[in-house]
Amino acid sequence: MFLRDMFLDRIIKNNQYIHLIGIGGVSMSGIASILLDRGFKVSGSDICKNPLIINLENKGCKIKIEHNSKNIDNNIGIVVHTAAVGYENNEIKEAIKRKIPVINRSEFLGELTKKYNKCITISGTHGKTTTTSIFSYVMMYNNLDPTILIGGELDLIGGNFKIGKSDYLLMEACEYKKSFLNFSTDIGVILNIDKDHLDCYEDLDDIKDAFCEYAKNIPYDGWLIYCASDKLIGDILDEAKCKKVSYGIGCGDVNAINISKTRDSICFDVLYKEKIYDGFRINVIGNHNLLNALSAITFSLILDFDLINVKKALLDFSLPKRRFEMKGERDGIKIIEDYAHHPTEIKALIDMTKSLTNGKIYCFFQPHTYSRTLTLLDEFSKSFDGVEEVILFDIYAAREKNIWNITFKDLKDKIISTGQKCHYAKSFDDAVDYMKCKGERGDIFLVVGAGNICELSDKFVNV
Repeated sequence: MFLRDMFLDRIIKNNQYIHLIGIGGVSMSGIASILLDRGFKVSGSDICKNPLIINLENKGCKIKIEHNSKNIDNNIGIVVHTAAVGYENNEIKEAIKRKIPVINRSEFLGELTKKYNKCITISGTHGKTTTTSIFSYVMMYNNLDPTILIGGELDLIGGNFKIGKSDYLLMEACEYKKSFLNFSTDIGVILNIDKDHLDCYEDLDDIKDAFCEYAKNIPYDGWLIYCASDKLIGDILDEAKCKKVSYGIGCGDVNAINISKTRDSICFDVLYKEKIYDGFRINVIGNHNLLNALSAITFSLILDFDLINVKKALLDFSLPKRRFEMKGERDGIKIIEDYAHHPTEIKALIDMTKSLTNGKIYCFFQPHTYSRTLTLLDEFSKSFDGVEEVILFDIYAAREKNIWNITFKDLKDKIISTGQKCHYAKSFDDAVDYMKCKGERGDIFLVVGAGNICELSDKFVNV
């Protein structure tokens, strides 16, 4: 059933490896694990070792910690690379020289999606990992046993992937470089559309066009689940020929009503087709998380799931790692870590954090990629309202080279120009030293970013 038609029959016959460049990433490591479970021989490379790589090595995966042409030999049957790895990569050059097929990750995943009778993909600029996690709970609590690929670590499945035995595949659908257009989606979700990835999109209209193609790719008998209050999604709905159903707070086909909130939970009822379904609760806060939960409830209603199981799933739901994750306390100061790396996400995060304390919030922010920092510079500078002070770090390069010559100073100056206090820390240790005389019981240290800033949380907790 799995990827047998491309080159893989030959790979099995010749006892060759599938080589993954960037194997230490969340998505690629999940693919590697699925391949290993299916009996394929897997090798790979990355620029640094991490827990995901160690886990794969323990399963017998051969991994080199460098990108080197010597990693490619004729024992490899196909090379798979991430969107962040271009054809200037030495391993890809060597594979082409040896006439070894090269395919990018999204194309490889696209072949995977074709092999499942029900492929559910979660798209949107924000909230994909959290929503895919909620769907995981709902599907597993209804005994569907899906295969799952998540862009984060979820305790429910013990990591970032789960290998199921059913015909259901659940995965995130990322819009970066239009990757999600390779997927064969049966039930698709669009959470929101926002300006991002302007290194590979011309403008917001270009982004909308990509989401429009994603919706059009869903077959006539498939479903598009979408947020009713997102006006940009509304602009593309006419192009989708599949069945459509919306959700929202005070709007949409599936409508959250009778909402009550506490410091750590949201209770609500749902109105659908003139019938009220009562008694839903999620033990997370923030309207964005309520919307994420509503998308999963909508999915449950169109597939006629047992709502008792759905309510239990939502009640038990716990956020994935690095999503509003309570890392610990230091002298009565809470340390919370979050993956937010876009202005919209940061604003929602700070609003959510305000509801937890009457004290001060210190935000430790590591910008993610030069292109995003540059193209959203104004938006970033205005996203820290309500914070006592921003402690800013160097931009995390990720996949990029700094061809724009933008640095932390550009963002720092912009932030200060709004009247917000901002301090530059040259290292995580420098930030810990800077905060020794700052913060008091009841305050919150908010550690924010999609890079390696997670290391700072541990330093604060272990001081």
